[in-house]
Amino acid sequence: MSRIIIFTGKGGVGKTSVVAAHALRAARSGMNTLLVSADMAHNLGDVFEIETGGERAEADKNLTLLELDPGKIMREHYPDLNRSIVQMISTSARSADIGSGFMIPGFEDLFMLLGIRDLYESGEYDLILVDCAPSGETLSLLKLPELLEWYMEKFFPVGKFMTRVLSPVSEMLYKVQLPGSDAMDQISVMHRNLVELQDLLRNPEVSSVRLVTLPEKMVNEETKRTYMYLNLYGYHVDRVFINRVLPPQPENPFMENWREIQKQYIEEMESVFTHIPVTKIPWYPEEIRGTAAVERLSRELPATEELFASREAESDIGLWTGGSEVYEAVEEGYCLKLRMPGAKDVAVKLHDQDLEIRALNMLRIIPLPNVLRRAKIVRTELTEDELHVVFRPEREAL
Repeated sequence: MSRIIIFTGKGGVGKTSVVAAHALRAARSGMNTLLVSADMAHNLGDVFEIETGGERAEADKNLTLLELDPGKIMREHYPDLNRSIVQMISTSARSADIGSGFMIPGFEDLFMLLGIRDLYESGEYDLILVDCAPSGETLSLLKLPELLEWYMEKFFPVGKFMTRVLSPVSEMLYKVQLPGSDAMDQISVMHRNLVELQDLLRNPEVSSVRLVTLPEKMVNEETKRTYMYLNLYGYHVDRVFINRVLPPQPENPFMENWREIQKQYIEEMESVFTHIPVTKIPWYPEEIRGTAAVERLSRELPATEELFASREAESDIGLWTGGSEVYEAVEEGYCLKLRMPGAKDVAVKLHDQDLEIRALNMLRIIPLPNVLRRAKIVRTELTEDELHVVFRPEREAL
């Protein structure tokens, strides 16, 4: 079975260098490895100092680089949808200048995800490493399948009917060509593929997320929030890398004082990630460019067996390997347990058949099972690591 490891972190923390070191280590150990960039500001080619040009490029034995092109994925795999979007935009704008490469803002993330799914399904690679955009964009990317699934279930049947009814009118009166049946069918296929990908990315047997951070106050705070949000959406974080750690420099008081400040933030991160391995990577005086530099950085990573350990091995050493939401029968009815480490202010409310959970500026909507239809929330509890929501089903409320 192939494995997917996603890397994210605040912009400028050295995430691409860390994932490149993983990729080279894996390839040198004999794993057929694909290193994918899902960040529109691609720079894998810069790190390995080779030309990529949007196609697969060999960086080393057993190591392939690919900088995903969402427009190409849409054109090749969803041609009817691509054609309908171009026609709809071009007719409404009364312009023939919009070519087949047009991409609606926000669709890039959608087709990045679909590209990752297709690569996994191909079975070509033992390991797929994903260099994601900075953490805020990565969270938007990873919550997209669930969000789209919710909209598809609620509105797509109505939207499909309305498109069929309004299409002749819109073209005659407003010169806007709405998507045809082929395009709507491809939206359904796209939705199904995204749901399958979400299941893959949330399956700790297949996928995990690794956070890259720096020993600095602002970066630490964003890393903790990202960790909480990833758990909120059911993604498995299995390792944290603290990059650019200064070595002892007693002859330089300024650098030694800076190192003492770093030490405080390192201790803070180690106290937060008690169930997850934390690896410290030293500061390099030169930038990581070229295979030799990437190889030097890879020597700072843990042993290969530990670095790519299976979920069973993680469980054996006491690491958290739980899934997303878990329902348990309790005296009042049912309790939903959701892992949310570090969460402080969480708002929970019912809306029809959905449970809305808001943590800071992030909202997750969880469709509830039928047994909890019209249930009431009895109480909520927020422990150090988990959110508990206790429901009383309707029959017990009466």
